Amino acid sequence: MNPVVLRTVARMMTPVLLLLSLVLTVRGHNAPGGGFVGGLLAASAFFLYFIASDARTVQRLVRAHPVILMAVGLLVILGSGTLPMLFGRPFLTGLWTRVSGPWGSEIDLGTPLLFDLGVYLVVFGTTLSFMLSMEKGSEEEEDNERRGA
Repeated sequence: MNPVVLRTVARMMTPVLLLLSLVLTVRGHNAPGGGFVGGLLAASAFFLYFIASDARTVQRLVRAHPVILMAVGLLVILGSGTLPMLFGRPFLTGLWTRVSGPWGSEIDLGTPLLFDLGVYLVVFGTTLSFMLSMEKGSEEEEDNERRGA
């Protein structure tokens, strides 16, 4: 495939895939989807960009280290689990509230959405870390081949 075409497609598809990953994550507590699927789709969007360019470009786009994303995700998961305990409920019990939405609609928000967002960050960070480590491994192999080792 022509690298120019691949780069153009990656530039156009990455935002679309990221938006779709967020939609899948947000609707996951009421319908099929969730943080795991959303996180994988977000990582796939950046993997497409990774194939079209390189690891440095992906790192510049993400702006956060994958380990930070994983840690924040785990903290969000822990927070969504312990929040009900502040109200005398068991760990990971869903707490819900109804918020006024656009055009007179009402939106149900709850701790399951926080849990899904935490899973999204953990899966995205883990997959991104794996992807970037593959690049480091291939760079080390190229260096060894140049040195004749």
